[in-house]
Amino acid sequence: MGRIPAPAFLLGLAGLLPFLWGALLVLGISGGLQAILPQSLSGDGRLIMIRYGGIILPFMSGVLWGFATKATGPQAAMAYALSVLPALWWFFMPGTGYMSALINLASGFAGLLFLDFAFQRWGLAPGWWMSLRLQLSSVVLACIAVGIFA
Repeated sequence: MGRIPAPAFLLGLAGLLPFLWGALLVLGISGGLQAILPQSLSGDGRLIMIRYGGIILPFMSGVLWGFATKATGPQAAMAYALSVLPALWWFFMPGTGYMSALINLASGFAGLLFLDFAFQRWGLAPGWWMSLRLQLSSVVLACIAVGIFA
């Protein structure tokens, strides 16, 4: 599998902060930090998760597109086509309210894991990719679950 490079791991962890913060807000555990943070980081944690997740899901399409550049022949066409699915999913399925948006976001991140696995199996992603993605996606999906069920 290979060891996750420290910068990738640390930046991946940093990318979890908005999801974690949103979940804490949903649970009512802000520790008074809302008073000193920008207005965009206060209020309903569900909205924070939706806004940020709506950025990250298409961002991950870009990551997969980058992996697709390593493919050749028919595999390249398939890899490019699959790489745009997370962005298209969010474009066509943003939801009509908090609950549907969070469910669609969770579905998008769960589906992304299958794409990550495919790109890993095809040798297009680094050997450590699934280790990183499983850890990060688990936290993301847990945070979104808080938004759905709390």
